[in-house]
Amino acid sequence: MPVAKTIRQVKLGEKLELQDLVTVARLGAKVEFSESYCKRVNRSRSLIEQAISQERVMYGVTTGFGLLSTKTIDREQAKTLQKNIILSHSVSVGEPFEEEQARATMLMILQNLGQGYSGVRLGTLETIRSMLNSGVTPWMPRDGSVGYLAPEAHLALVLTGEGKAWFSGELLSGGEAMRRAGVEPIELAEKEGLALISGTTSVTALAALAAYDMVNAVKCADVVGAVSLESLKGVMQAFDERVMSVRPHPEQAASAANVRKLLEDSEVIRHYAGSRLQDALSLRCIPQLHGAARKTIHMAVDTLETEINSCCDNPIIWDNGDSTDVLSACNCDSAYAGIAMDSAAIACTMVAKMSERRNNRLIDETMSGFPSFLVKNPGLNSGLMIPQYTQAGLLGDMRILSTPSVIDNTPTCCGQEDYVAMGYNACKKAGLVVRNLEYILAIELLSGYQAQKFLDPGLRRSRATAGIFTEIGKAIPDMENDIRLYPHIEHLRGMIHSGKLLDLAQQAVGDLG
Repeated sequence: MPVAKTIRQVKLGEKLELQDLVTVARLGAKVEFSESYCKRVNRSRSLIEQAISQERVMYGVTTGFGLLSTKTIDREQAKTLQKNIILSHSVSVGEPFEEEQARATMLMILQNLGQGYSGVRLGTLETIRSMLNSGVTPWMPRDGSVGYLAPEAHLALVLTGEGKAWFSGELLSGGEAMRRAGVEPIELAEKEGLALISGTTSVTALAALAAYDMVNAVKCADVVGAVSLESLKGVMQAFDERVMSVRPHPEQAASAANVRKLLEDSEVIRHYAGSRLQDALSLRCIPQLHGAARKTIHMAVDTLETEINSCCDNPIIWDNGDSTDVLSACNCDSAYAGIAMDSAAIACTMVAKMSERRNNRLIDETMSGFPSFLVKNPGLNSGLMIPQYTQAGLLGDMRILSTPSVIDNTPTCCGQEDYVAMGYNACKKAGLVVRNLEYILAIELLSGYQAQKFLDPGLRRSRATAGIFTEIGKAIPDMENDIRLYPHIEHLRGMIHSGKLLDLAQQAVGDLG
């Protein structure tokens, strides 16, 4: 998957891909509605209004919510019901979503309700679109959701001129943020309060951003692994196409091909070829582990792209042509995204544990042949000793975060929701997992950059690694003695997260698989 590039707009109405979500949430692309989008939303709203006029019993429209679905609501009170659900459900707590997470959730609400099965007004979706395009970012506390409801309720408050939101970098009341942006707040109509909060919109938003970064990070792991392999004078036969052919996982073959391509013109690799039969597993097993992680993450992406293009509302409005059905079911269940992201988190943690072991080989003089901790005067200087401690700490967090969330079950709503998928927690922690992976890879890359300075200067590095080292050298000085390392770790993590590292590698050798 290529790194997302800034585009001017994303038009809703056709299939969205993961990259479309990232361009809106992270890069600020504007959102437009297609003609077909508007038609199906208007048709769905006409059906719900027809059902209301017929005094049909509909969950969350003429009844209460959850266990209170047995309580009938008078038509005159239907709008009050929608306001009340937003007020009573805005109870998530703690630190707020990051801006891109809030924006991704807004986009997913537009995409979910725009499928034409929810009965909301087009004007309501136009208001959310205007908020997104003008930079009104709802303040949405991120803790305390089991898969829907609470964070989205904070978002919906801003629609009505309540709650809190950022505008131009300032946290304001929802009404003031809307006023400054020139967006008119709305009063929620029948069905709309429930529709705004009952889908897996924040679940999918959080998962999509994390999965996008995971795809990039695991491909970058091939690049960082190649840097370490060259620095440690690795043996290339473990990456031979013949080896891959007898265990024909395409993702494994792709990782092996990437490493071969990255190091194909390395005089260091050529010079030391045949110096030993095999390397340690953290080098020799790069294609196998990276390939398995790739497969798991790509499967998660496939799942999420289906979710992105689904209606996860409850109830849904179904047009039979001559009649309308209002179907109360459970597309708001978060198991798909939850299982996918729990699995992807485990895959990332495995990539991280291998990266830490490669880094350890680089800094250990007994295994690398380089000075201890890659500094010329160890003892007086600690060199790159302590970044490996940072890796160990980050890995400890990743192991905790990789415990699956979806195996948990805490019933809610007095037993009406006796099974709860807990997918929200899986998707929320996935972002933390991939961030830690980026830092762990950055520390390995820092060691690889320092280690290559101890190689024979007469042996040319590969085009790819040489280009990467040249770019790193613009920001990170030669470490003759101890220096403050924190900003350099942040810089290298930024190169990974932004896609710059991958771009540098591909500028040298062409597209990587």
